[in-house]
Amino acid sequence: MMNTDTISYAYILRKAWPIILANAAVPLLGLVDTAIIGNVGTVVDLGAIALGALIFSFVYWSFGFLRMGTTGFTAQAVGANNEEEIRAILGRSLLLGSALGLMLILLQWPIATLAFSLLSGSEQMENVAQQYFSLRIWGAPATLSNFALMGLLIGMGKSKQLLVVQLFMNGLNIVLDGLFAGVLGWGVEGIALGTVIAEWSTLLFAGILIYKELAQRNTAGAQFWPKARILNAAAMRKTLAANADIMIRTLLMIFSFSFFINQSAIYSGVVLAANHILMQLISFAAFFLDGYAFVVEALIGKAIGARNRQQFDIAVHRSTVLAALSAMLLALLIWQFGEFAIALLTDIDAVRLASANLLVFSAIYVFVSFGAFQLDGIFIGASRTAQMRNAAFISVTVFLVAWWVLANRYGVNGLWWAMIIYVAARAVALMIYVPALRESLTKA
Repeated sequence: MMNTDTISYAYILRKAWPIILANAAVPLLGLVDTAIIGNVGTVVDLGAIALGALIFSFVYWSFGFLRMGTTGFTAQAVGANNEEEIRAILGRSLLLGSALGLMLILLQWPIATLAFSLLSGSEQMENVAQQYFSLRIWGAPATLSNFALMGLLIGMGKSKQLLVVQLFMNGLNIVLDGLFAGVLGWGVEGIALGTVIAEWSTLLFAGILIYKELAQRNTAGAQFWPKARILNAAAMRKTLAANADIMIRTLLMIFSFSFFINQSAIYSGVVLAANHILMQLISFAAFFLDGYAFVVEALIGKAIGARNRQQFDIAVHRSTVLAALSAMLLALLIWQFGEFAIALLTDIDAVRLASANLLVFSAIYVFVSFGAFQLDGIFIGASRTAQMRNAAFISVTVFLVAWWVLANRYGVNGLWWAMIIYVAARAVALMIYVPALRESLTKA
């Protein structure tokens, strides 16, 4: 059992850095895929990869609740020293992930039809993207099951093992993409096939790693899969309800960012491109802030499971201090060196100028955003998903009101201020629920 003395700043940093590296490995794969197709394929192939990847990013992000829901429940079971429940949580999450993955395969035609009707690409480009989609969709059960496995690792505080799994998946994917698309010349279909094989291989690799870890912890020699507990109706309903709340919250976030990008396009193509580039800088900062949020998920879940208010307070305070300092440093780096990063991302003078003029807004956004990241981590760890759903509705409403008031008067600057207000509102809306969450714990 973790005690309050072990939750030092150094401990939190040790747990956070593997997660930061694991997060950073994800966009690296996209860059490698782009580089391979960019050198061996055509413009049509490159555009098809972009369209196909966009569809899967949206679909899989919508099912991110499998990771978050698993993390909170697992951390609480760890805090309560309930090893059988940890295995039951994994069983329920894997059942849900594989069922949803199979559903995506069965519904691939309507999903593709809807997705391509909303995208703007040439007929030739969309035909190639369809080939990519029809192959990669077969990795859906593995991908969603991997979300559950990664959620379990985070909930157990196994951040180094999470890094190993991510490096295995992305490393294998890069090798296979290079072999199939680069050496064998299979193009876009080779990229899709490499990704599918990597997803299923990772499910096997991570599954074996986690099985060994859980079998080692099963000192009582109990049945590894507690079937009655896994299929318990009340526990399954609780899992489904929590995941539904997180899905609604995630879809509201997707709407907010999509709305921001869509409104950017109204001003001009240059503004759209500039805001897209600035969003890449914000995404880069998110790798670091997510590291602390993932750590606090596990710490809070353990505190909730142990019903230890002192452990809760220390975990919140120390992780938030580190997140705030990191956000301040990241914001300063973007403000001072952002123009250098912009120059690396585009050589179009008009876009560079527009990005530089709006750079300060992205820096402010990054600094303000740490509160939303931290509170998301706290409430995921506590499995208080209804509060997360409610806060998402509140913050989106605040965002739309701020946009209506500010964008009409101040143009694109007003749009950015509305976005900054939105991320602040995400934190404030969750802060309302913190006192009740804290009071639910017994005093240490």
